[in-house]
Amino acid sequence: MEQLNNQPQQKREREFAWIERMSNLLDNKFSIGGFKFGLDPLLNLIPYAGQFIAFATSLSLVVIMLRNGAGSKVAVKMLLNVMLDAILGAIPLIGYVFDFFNKANKKNVKLLKEHYFEGKHQGSARGLLITLFIIIVLLCVGIFYLMWVLAEWLFSVLGSIF
Repeated sequence: MEQLNNQPQQKREREFAWIERMSNLLDNKFSIGGFKFGLDPLLNLIPYAGQFIAFATSLSLVVIMLRNGAGSKVAVKMLLNVMLDAILGAIPLIGYVFDFFNKANKKNVKLLKEHYFEGKHQGSARGLLITLFIIIVLLCVGIFYLMWVLAEWLFSVLGSIF
């Protein structure tokens, strides 16, 4: 009976070990002159497919963490790390440099360890999601305002030409 109760714990430990290995592979596997990097920035040298593979792998790590009982607050933080890595990593040139320095998977493993072993990042993600929503709305309003100002300027320049 005790062996059956240990099976979920053993499975969780195997999956955590796999998560750490994959995170290390994506973020810290190689070292040149003391500077560590992983497959993530190297995959991004392959247009579109590399970014997709890195994003899908990072997302699968988060899904496995969720399956093992990660709370909603830590899950949202991990998803934000993955999304930020994917969005900024997709920008030509800047994204390549960003991917060498930003290690989203390593950050996610750290968040997971803090969640399970130190009791941090517990509770609901409601406050984090509301804050994120407000920031997105403010960014959208700012972008629309800038588009409006640019359109007014463009029409005034075109109006003075004709």
